[in-house]
Amino acid sequence: MNIFVTGSAGFIGSELCLNLLERGSEVVGIDNHNDYYDPSLKEERLKRLNQYSRYTHIRGDLCDHKKIEKIFSDFKPGKVVNLAAQAGVRYSLKNPISYINSNVLGFVNILEGCRHYKVDHLVYASTSSIYGANTSIPFSEHDNANHPLSLYAASKKSNELLAHSYSHLYQVPTTGLRFFTVYGPWGRPDMALFKFTKAILDEQPIDVFNYGKHTRDFTYIDDVIKGIVQSLDNPPSPDLNWNSLDPDPATSNAPWRIYNVGNSKPTKLTDYINALEQALNKKAKINFLPLQPGDVQDTFADISFIKQRLDYSPSTSVNEGVLKFVDWYMDFYKI
Repeated sequence: MNIFVTGSAGFIGSELCLNLLERGSEVVGIDNHNDYYDPSLKEERLKRLNQYSRYTHIRGDLCDHKKIEKIFSDFKPGKVVNLAAQAGVRYSLKNPISYINSNVLGFVNILEGCRHYKVDHLVYASTSSIYGANTSIPFSEHDNANHPLSLYAASKKSNELLAHSYSHLYQVPTTGLRFFTVYGPWGRPDMALFKFTKAILDEQPIDVFNYGKHTRDFTYIDDVIKGIVQSLDNPPSPDLNWNSLDPDPATSNAPWRIYNVGNSKPTKLTDYINALEQALNKKAKINFLPLQPGDVQDTFADISFIKQRLDYSPSTSVNEGVLKFVDWYMDFYKI
């Protein structure tokens, strides 16, 4: 099976490509190698992929319609995983246009490729941020999520809606995965764990928003990859029980699904920091700050739907995952 992965030099994308290559797939990846964070980390991730003769890497942008169309034409992927996106909630407050270009226009180019080249299944990254102003905990795909609190979340919600249109009009099977706070080795430097680790080692204070009252459903990278692969292997079909008078937001009479991919064990941010302190054997200096615009106070994934449909079950505790990250960080940066 030829598989096209976007964002293949990114955190989740590179780990997914490794998994698919080890399963024997032919993989073509695309990444624009932008400078949202240090591009050298993407180059290091890419070195791992280039060890495989079955991997082809393309430097390019999803907004380049001709380049995307050529990849579909030349490679003829059977399946596509769209992980490329402009990430970050707070960054979207400063650079909104970059989110529209990458997360909306770029996604339409992917949908068009899937439509015209009869792709068997498109899996794409959504986000737990979509739940926005919802306060019903745990977050369920079967609840409406129409009140995003950031442009990043709104752009991801638009992906789900656009995907449904293509599933309905052109019968393209699509699955959206709402990821919950992914962390682990090779992660993004703008994420809390990466920033906290560097600051603690440098004996600098860490900024902790909402005075540390956040809870997050921290999900280890290996468990996220498991959810992607299990979804990829199980394209959706129309839900014959879907009721237009009482519509389920997670399914459709089109070949379209939405799943939460999370640990389903929310952790207080202060406990997360404690796990990091233990792994580093070093105390953090904490600068407590108010809740930031666009932030969701608590996240908690209801994963009963993906468990029922795909037998998905995460297995990595926060303490175990944080320790694995610290081991990688110390080795990677030769500390």
